[in-house]
Amino acid sequence: MNHPAEAPAAQTTGLPLSRITVLDLTLARAGPTCVRHLADWGANIIRIEPPDTGGEDVSGRRDGFDFQNLHRNKKYVKLNLKSPEGHAAFMKLAEKADVVIENMRSEVKHRLKVSYDDVKKVNPRIVYGSISGFGQTGPYGKRAGVDQIVQGMGGLMSITGLPGQGPVRVGVAIADLTAGNLLALGVMMALFDREVTGVGRWVHTSLLESIIFMLDFQATRYLVAGEVAGQAGNDHPTSVPTGVFPASDGLFNIAASSARVFHRCCDALGKPEWKTKAEWDTQQKRSKVRADINAAISEITKHKPTAHWVEVMEAAGVPCGPINTIDKVFADPQVQHVGIAQELISEKLGKLNLLGSAINMVGTSKKLRRATQDLGHDSEEVLASVGYTKEQLADLRAKGVI
Repeated sequence: MNHPAEAPAAQTTGLPLSRITVLDLTLARAGPTCVRHLADWGANIIRIEPPDTGGEDVSGRRDGFDFQNLHRNKKYVKLNLKSPEGHAAFMKLAEKADVVIENMRSEVKHRLKVSYDDVKKVNPRIVYGSISGFGQTGPYGKRAGVDQIVQGMGGLMSITGLPGQGPVRVGVAIADLTAGNLLALGVMMALFDREVTGVGRWVHTSLLESIIFMLDFQATRYLVAGEVAGQAGNDHPTSVPTGVFPASDGLFNIAASSARVFHRCCDALGKPEWKTKAEWDTQQKRSKVRADINAAISEITKHKPTAHWVEVMEAAGVPCGPINTIDKVFADPQVQHVGIAQELISEKLGKLNLLGSAINMVGTSKKLRRATQDLGHDSEEVLASVGYTKEQLADLRAKGVI
């Protein structure tokens, strides 16, 4: 494929998406999360940003930890899509691209004339990925979507937190992240389909759909059984005993939900008689006396440290683990072994430690390749690759288009 400004072959050798070029029109977190998957696995990402960002967006300062983590492994073009010249340059790039990703409010792409319908006129093979707040159409189609608002509207906050506490936000932007993850999957399916059909597709999701999808069994619990879940706190909503228990040095998790694992847990706690206790001998019965079971377990576990219980439970085949703060997460030997924290050298900022991909592919390196660059860092190189001369580039720069 003859793609604009392809990354050096040495950097993407062996990466599965190295032959794919993506035009990145995203902002905030949801869209960049999608693009990050494609970038980390070798796609040639051309990030297109307006001239008036000041080097920041919703994810913070360009040199800050969040922006650096979201936008690695890309090339950076400053382009005013509102100008005729800027729009023409975008379309010239789109002619040779494979994918466009955006998460603007649903009508903005149409106003800028960079929608799927616009792009497919110059490139019928384009796979166009979109994330909106609430869907591309419908009563809320024109509304802007924000993660916390959707956490509330999508039901997640109503089941998060301690019973009686009131709604609680999940500690990460779960709607944004899930929408980005799902769109990356959708884009890959559309690319796979294009190998057969020869034409692209418009793939889209929304924060609202994504967060409802993440309700999973709590959603089908209502749809099938008519049960409206409430807050269960640190207890699993339906499996008992699964939750947080005290140790002599803090708190830890035990998950002993099935009959077999519950019996193992009883033995590990030195209480084999619990296995035949009439009120506790089925999951349904245990659900009715959760508080009693939790209190009985706590009376035993509180006398010894977390490390003791992790060792004892693991030996018995009962899932168990500490509750780590984030610094302890990255000090954990297994976390260090899987290598999800990766070092990257920035010409501007020096050594950075960022989050790598959570996907592993045998025989392929997933090391980060390029740090986030300044606004417009690669504008001239990228546009020159689709035919712009030095004189034309100078003219675009003088007009403030790039």
